[in-house]
Amino acid sequence: MNSPETSSDLFDIPAEEVRVSHVVVNSRFIARLAPAFDANEARAYIEGIRCEYPDANHHVPAFILGGGNSKTEYCSDDGEPSGTAGRPALAVLRGSSLGNAILVVTRYFGGTLLGKGGLVKAYTESAQKAVKAVPRARKKHFLIAELEIPYNRLDQIRNLVLSQNGKIESEDFSEIVRMITMIPNEGFASFEASIRELSAGKISPAVISSTDILVPSGR
Repeated sequence: MNSPETSSDLFDIPAEEVRVSHVVVNSRFIARLAPAFDANEARAYIEGIRCEYPDANHHVPAFILGGGNSKTEYCSDDGEPSGTAGRPALAVLRGSSLGNAILVVTRYFGGTLLGKGGLVKAYTESAQKAVKAVPRARKKHFLIAELEIPYNRLDQIRNLVLSQNGKIESEDFSEIVRMITMIPNEGFASFEASIRELSAGKISPAVISSTDILVPSGR
């Protein structure tokens, strides 16, 4: 019942939205970084920030959808001089190992021109601050399986679930214990083999569905 490891297991994703800000020669830069899994979600995020800061001078977006060897990239200078805003922000995302990530840097002009070099530096620093602050996760594929367990094997099965970084979703106690588990795809074969060995083939997990979950990557 196992499926191969998906490409989403191989790159980090923002676990949640972060917001950082700093001031450069009176101009205020607000960087927001969040997860986004398709172009519609990324565009909606950008539009939401435009609505939240309607009086800002620029909203510079950059995003990477997908990751690894299969990804879609986009950036815009949003009225800043060509090449001074969107490209530096996207370059930071590229170097971050993040995928499925949307970054928007909002600028309130402070009355002093920064020049092209100053703009590149300011947008680069804004993106770097957001990348440094964001907690990371990876999308993991879990198999949801049901087991029927005699009471004398319950603690052993619980320990096997935990040993595979799995989760116990529910336990129904009657004549036997009916347990619903979530086991990472890459550990399911080992989990299944261990249970069969433990029970001399009398207990076998029955896969009923699957799901993807964001799991902290520890980075």
